[in-house]
Amino acid sequence: MQKNALLSVSDKSGLVPFAKALVEQHGYRLLSTGGTAKLLETEGIPVTEVSDYTGFPEMMEGRVKTLHPKIHGGLLARRDKADHMAAAAEHGIDMIDLVVVNLYPFEETVAKPDVTFELAIENIDIGGPSMLRSAAKNHASVSVIVDASDYDRVLAAMGDDAALTTLRRELALKVFQRTSAYDGAIAKYLEGQVNEPNLGDISGIPSKLDIQLPQVQSLRYGENPHQKAALYGSFFDCFEQLQGKELSYNNIIDITAATYLIGEFQKPTVAILKHTNPCGVASADTLVEAWEQAYVTDQQAPFGGIIVVNQTMDADLAAIIAKIFCEVIIAPDFTPAALEIFGKKKNLRLMTVKGTLPADSLQEMRSVVGGVLIQDRDTMPDRPSDWKIVSKRQPSPEEMRAMVFGWNVVKHVKSNAIVYAGCERTLGVGAGQMSRVDSSKIAVWKAGEAGLDLAGSVVASDAFFPFADGLIAAAEAGAKAAIQPGGSVRDDEVIAAADERDMVMVFTGKRHFKH
Repeated sequence: MQKNALLSVSDKSGLVPFAKALVEQHGYRLLSTGGTAKLLETEGIPVTEVSDYTGFPEMMEGRVKTLHPKIHGGLLARRDKADHMAAAAEHGIDMIDLVVVNLYPFEETVAKPDVTFELAIENIDIGGPSMLRSAAKNHASVSVIVDASDYDRVLAAMGDDAALTTLRRELALKVFQRTSAYDGAIAKYLEGQVNEPNLGDISGIPSKLDIQLPQVQSLRYGENPHQKAALYGSFFDCFEQLQGKELSYNNIIDITAATYLIGEFQKPTVAILKHTNPCGVASADTLVEAWEQAYVTDQQAPFGGIIVVNQTMDADLAAIIAKIFCEVIIAPDFTPAALEIFGKKKNLRLMTVKGTLPADSLQEMRSVVGGVLIQDRDTMPDRPSDWKIVSKRQPSPEEMRAMVFGWNVVKHVKSNAIVYAGCERTLGVGAGQMSRVDSSKIAVWKAGEAGLDLAGSVVASDAFFPFADGLIAAAEAGAKAAIQPGGSVRDDEVIAAADERDMVMVFTGKRHFKH
């Protein structure tokens, strides 16, 4: 019996050698449409136009061409049912044994900044998903390819019925994963075009959440060796790994946190993180100067930690960092000399950021019992012009610069978060404690361990001081200014405590909890 394959693709990479093999090695008759058929003809591969096979012309600008009983009957007919085969014979329907379809590039089209609604709609594929779904439903008899990387696998399985049967089920799964993701992308785009009044101020949050992400890397384990883990999505579209061991689950979490933190700063800046918490951050005229001030905040933290910079890493800084053990270094780029230095540490992971982060990085998601939480990432700009100076004493320019710096860091520290800062540098960080006073005590202790003097420093708190005790402890440690959201029922007591100690107190009106 004549074997038939239907080929209709937008992405034509790898198609010609595959089609030649189907005809010359396996005796297939090829059915095709439009540009795919023209390509095969140009390459001297015999092909039958779908319109010639169905006896029905393409119409409506190609919107109707494969939506025909001779196509879908050939895909859906059960070969093991006599009545199906009799109906096919009565109506001149040949069996189609293989389908190769990839879809109109809808996702790529709507990602373009100048795309019009009309163009987006025209790039919604109808015939392609229909053929894929018909073929995948009948995968017991039909091989269906939606991914060009599967061409060689299908050719290799031909002639081995057992292998082909197993492969067909896997290919059918890929089809339904792809069509589901495709429909989800269309729904997401259309939802963005529709003003839903019931969503109020959170129109950027979808009313229904559909997630389809490809697995890009199976990880050795999760946070701990007994936990299975994998990476999904487009992480490696945003980052490039230049050298080092395979990234771990914890590395990926830390890299994300480090990237978000360094984005707060324009001057040459170095940040050192451990378990997503900043433990030393500084800005200076050069990266080497910034490193010296960031590193001194906590000289233990870089061991096994993450280092991120916002300018090209050169040999001067590379030579310094190479003396200590760290897990990952992230930079916009590395000079050849820096790469040579780090190249001697084969396990050290070097990462670069590819351009700007994608739009979906503006939201974050966390799993909870029975579902997920989704929220906007904490990226709304903090404008010092909107802050209120509530103390009697006004801040000096140096104190204001230190408060701005501390406020940019504290939003990236796990709550309860306290950061003591000088002018564009951290002096002590306290993270993740049940009591804000405890976080302050840890930050003071860390500064003492580093030999740093907190006299004249500023203290940044991610949320309000619920009592005056936290502020008093900061004053006793040497802080002369405090920046916090305000909003406590005891704000007056806290302000009074600041005035009694001649401290500056700034209310930002914005909280930065990070759980």
